[in-house]
Amino acid sequence: METIKQVVIVGGGTAGWMTAAALSRVLGDKVKLTLIESDDIGTVGVGESTIPMIKLFNTVLGIDEDEFMRATQATFKLGIEFNDWGRVGDSYMHGFGIFGQDLATLPFYQYWLRLQQAGKAPDIENYSINRMAAKAGKFMRADRSHGNSPLGDIVHAFHLDAGLYARYLRQYSEAKGVRRIEGKVVDALTRASDGHVDAVRMENGDLIGGELFIDCSGFRGLLIEQALHTGFEDWSHWLPCDRAWAVPCELSGELLPYTRATARPAGWQWRIGLQHRTGNGHVYSSKFMDDEAARALLMANLDGRPLAEPKLLRFTAGKRKQVWNRNVVAVGLSSGFLEPLESTSIHLIQSTIARLITFFPDRGFSAADVAEFNRQCDFEVERIRDFIILHYHATERDDAPFWNYVRTMDIPDTLRAKMDLWRSRGRIVRNDNELFAEVGWLQVLQGQRVPVEGHHPLAGLMEEKEVADYLGDIASVIGQCVNQMPSHAAYIKARCAAK
Repeated sequence: METIKQVVIVGGGTAGWMTAAALSRVLGDKVKLTLIESDDIGTVGVGESTIPMIKLFNTVLGIDEDEFMRATQATFKLGIEFNDWGRVGDSYMHGFGIFGQDLATLPFYQYWLRLQQAGKAPDIENYSINRMAAKAGKFMRADRSHGNSPLGDIVHAFHLDAGLYARYLRQYSEAKGVRRIEGKVVDALTRASDGHVDAVRMENGDLIGGELFIDCSGFRGLLIEQALHTGFEDWSHWLPCDRAWAVPCELSGELLPYTRATARPAGWQWRIGLQHRTGNGHVYSSKFMDDEAARALLMANLDGRPLAEPKLLRFTAGKRKQVWNRNVVAVGLSSGFLEPLESTSIHLIQSTIARLITFFPDRGFSAADVAEFNRQCDFEVERIRDFIILHYHATERDDAPFWNYVRTMDIPDTLRAKMDLWRSRGRIVRNDNELFAEVGWLQVLQGQRVPVEGHHPLAGLMEEKEVADYLGDIASVIGQCVNQMPSHAAYIKARCAAK
């Protein structure tokens, strides 16, 4: 068994430098790590909203959270607010963290469903410390010094400047010995014997050899597709949005501890507040709205003066047929694309890197390892795909051709099974540790008015008053906790404000 000694990362940006940072931390100086990027090639750089798993990534790297936040102009994120999705005028939040406290053998929400269906329970948000804090514009990190208190249940992620994050990780990686080569890769040389990539050719003619290549070249898929012709599975029939305008604007109003996603006639608009600016974008389907109309709609709905000209991005929802092919692993946009509706782009980079470390190869490249790696990648992205499709399909909107299409389209069998279980007795089953847990599905299903006929039969065994008191106590304690919390802006100012 021959150990791999040379790893070449093609492409920088968030994907490239997250890969370099993680591998340099885990492999140390035992493996030579080279990253090739060109300052002349721009990155997408709009993935500014994250989910809580990024905290684990930063922890593994040994990064101080306050330092990271100052370096990336970051703010805290407690969830995502969805406006106008189920019906025009609706608003709900997908908050991180738990709801209430489980009782006996059932999840908390089953008791809430029982009372809610009887018209005797308030909105589910009242039982979430994250959602109630976000609604009040409050924030603090989880504090477990108060015993069994909701203050210990706060779960957060970040809004960050993706360009600054890549720069921060570049400094981290180079300090650990990662070699950066400036320049453009024009093609790859493959071996006739097994089709593996042997080297990449630079624009100046130099050849950079390696044993394992990581493709972080973005939508182009310079190695995984252009060199190895891996193939692409198109999901645009389920996720028809194929373009996005993105533009930053000046800060205006309150510094919100959540992302905002507002449905539009042919897609949706994001709003992400950082310490120094607000990130905005309009994701839409070019089949239902032309580019200029989409641009004008975005510019008319900014809450501050634009700081640049809008940038147009084109994409196709879907995935590579193999994320790992021969001796090339695709990370980030080169592996596929899911629109940023649930902020999963950076997470998918992170999970692919973690999976690569788990299945890190020797020079023999075990076929069984590669197959299992690809199976896990497929499962993860397909379940995230289903969750995103749910936001579109679970709607009552009939005010625009786009919404008529997504409301009535066929959906994957895996998603239909989830929705059928919910409609029957409010059951939500999390399969094989898929990314989004039961409470995530609950909030979208309930927030977008997917009807449910009943609840778990065992939730009916307790006396109604006992259930009502149980729910009331939880809501009361959460309300008291939120009252004690500082505002989001005040917390940042005291702990991690950028210079």
